[in-house]
Amino acid sequence: MKSRREFIKISALGLGGFALAGGAGMALRTALNQGMPGAAELTPDLTRTPTYCEVCFWRCAGWVYKDEQGRLWKITGNDDDPLCHGRLCPRGTGGVGMYYDEDRLRTPLMRTMENGKQTYREASWEEALDFIARRLKEIAAEHGPECIALFTHGSGGEYFSTLLQAMGSTSVAAPSYSQCRGPREVAFITTYGQGLESPEITDIRDTRCLVLIGSHLGENMHNTQVQEMSDALAKGATIITVDPRFSVVAGKSKYWLPIKPATDLALLLAWIHVIIEEELYDKEYVERHTYGFEQLRTHVRSFTPEWAYGITTIEPATTRRTAREMAAASPAVIIHPGRHVTWYGDDTQRLRAVAILNALLGSWGRRGGFYMPDRVQVPQYPRPPFPEPARTWREAFPDRYPLADLALASGICEASIPGATPECNFKAWIVNGTNLLMTLPDQEQTKEALRSLDLVVVVDTMPAEITGWADVVLPECTYLERYDIIRNSPARNPNIALRAPATGPLYNTKPAYWMAKELAVRMGLGDYFAWESIEEMLDWQFKELGTSLEEMMRTGVKNYPRNFDDIYFADGRDIEFFTNTGKIELWSTTMEAAGFDPLPVYTPHEEPSEGYYRLNYGRAPMHTFARTANNPNLADLMEENDLWVNPVVAGLWGLKTGDYVRLQNQDGIVSTFSIKVRVTERIRWDSVYMVHGFGHADRRLGRAYGRGINDTELMSRVHYDPIMGGTGMRGNFVTFILDDTGKEARS
Repeated sequence: MKSRREFIKISALGLGGFALAGGAGMALRTALNQGMPGAAELTPDLTRTPTYCEVCFWRCAGWVYKDEQGRLWKITGNDDDPLCHGRLCPRGTGGVGMYYDEDRLRTPLMRTMENGKQTYREASWEEALDFIARRLKEIAAEHGPECIALFTHGSGGEYFSTLLQAMGSTSVAAPSYSQCRGPREVAFITTYGQGLESPEITDIRDTRCLVLIGSHLGENMHNTQVQEMSDALAKGATIITVDPRFSVVAGKSKYWLPIKPATDLALLLAWIHVIIEEELYDKEYVERHTYGFEQLRTHVRSFTPEWAYGITTIEPATTRRTAREMAAASPAVIIHPGRHVTWYGDDTQRLRAVAILNALLGSWGRRGGFYMPDRVQVPQYPRPPFPEPARTWREAFPDRYPLADLALASGICEASIPGATPECNFKAWIVNGTNLLMTLPDQEQTKEALRSLDLVVVVDTMPAEITGWADVVLPECTYLERYDIIRNSPARNPNIALRAPATGPLYNTKPAYWMAKELAVRMGLGDYFAWESIEEMLDWQFKELGTSLEEMMRTGVKNYPRNFDDIYFADGRDIEFFTNTGKIELWSTTMEAAGFDPLPVYTPHEEPSEGYYRLNYGRAPMHTFARTANNPNLADLMEENDLWVNPVVAGLWGLKTGDYVRLQNQDGIVSTFSIKVRVTERIRWDSVYMVHGFGHADRRLGRAYGRGINDTELMSRVHYDPIMGGTGMRGNFVTFILDDTGKEARS
């Protein structure tokens, strides 16, 4: 039976129907016809505009430079920014490519029927917004506004979230929570009473020992942390890297522990055992600040390095030596909590072990460990209070994931399938800046949910795969063409940064704040966006913060002194933690009350069948998730991912570097495209590895289409964390298909 909503290949629609507008259009024509300005062409007549980066979540502040013809030339870091210190990563400097990408969405598109087939047609903004506003009001009236959900990644979420809450829905999900960082937040909140923020509050610049367990700084290019790691290395800090793969940072490490995948918790428990049994822990800190130490001591007594050796393949002497190295650096030591931590379904417990180990070494609230952040409280432009929702996002899974503190993207997806959760069935999605087909695991579930919805609205700059499932596609201008919310990242000192348009929007594109406000006005909710212009709102906020829009246009960043001298705990001072006991909870009373193990327990995970290998994935320094593979500047640096294969495995299969293969997972799913083999000793024999974010299946992405493999396509087995709902995605296994009949799709 044919579904009501089908995936539509948009082809050229929306990519060229509207003429280029204004000076920005002339700038792009000039750039495309003559090329980007080179050094020889530049004159002293450069102008610069403040911005903060949207290529990744770090949001480094910078300057966008234009030449006298109005062409965007380059982006540099802002020297006053505490996140980047004037230096951007490759992705940040490549941001101009987003503006000049000729594959950008250009005008609103609406789903229609032509000759019995679903397709898209170009639409005016008035028609598209009128349709969306009418359908949202109808769905809210029939089913309740709480059955409308927002998926968002990026600054636009601030505006669409306001719209949903004004309607009476709190169903706002960021995939970065359940697909990335959620388990570590819950783990640290249940241990210390506070989370790790974003960017993380790691004091790497002053650390003496940095332990990276499944976190490969440098390849994931978290800018501040990479810079601080370089500084720490220059001062003689020790790095311990635990990874099945010899990552870039492993090459900078004193110790590389090539652990067997899925056994990290066993190693952490063995480290805790050594720290306690050899009395290497910070006794004064533990006695003053922690709860449950004796229970922990009893719990880990049997978790010896010898016990862990049979699980992890890490030799006992190495486990002891690295534990002693950490203790020698205490309290200036960091067992890094990582960022993407949704691995095997027991991830909150694994991160609890990370939090406990840091506590034993006295690093929380100590120089070289974890500092206490400060941030600016940006005032909210006056608006009415939000209505009380009749139901919340928790109704989608009322008896599951009790410690989740944010809406789960995967949970909302599941609850959008009729009959899955009778308490709340979602009827409409607004998807802003996140390509759910390459973000959420179990693609078939995502597609089933999309087919079931009454309305799908997608807001994006690029024709990502998710746009082919939309009823309406709204083209957003890039971050270089718009004002946005004030950045107020947590840091050692409070700070704010401005993003301003360096040029006008290309084509018939608009910023998210404009879309949300226009929808609100059409729905009778205009009071929630009472400002006449974004400049008016920003200037009001800046003046409340002791500056102005005019000043911020000149400086880009403003730094403030800390409110209190409390970046580190004072020696000998009792600290009140936001936990049930007021202490750092080694034994978690919150976990216990929720029916979970109050101390981490190791349980074995499944092993690959013969001829199959665990699918591991990671990042590249020049790309962000699945967002940048088509960026002309960044695609030049890395146009496709490759598959790391151990030489022993390559020999068994007759593979050599440069061969192309397809992959098949344990459930019989075969990759759409092929991937280039890289034979290397840098990966264990029981695993293969690829960079995430490639293998795009939409032909409108001219550079990215068919380049490499989309790892998400092969993630049909998901292990849900019962504590907070994180989607463990590293329980998938693949084998090789050597007869590569799919390779021609790359051409």
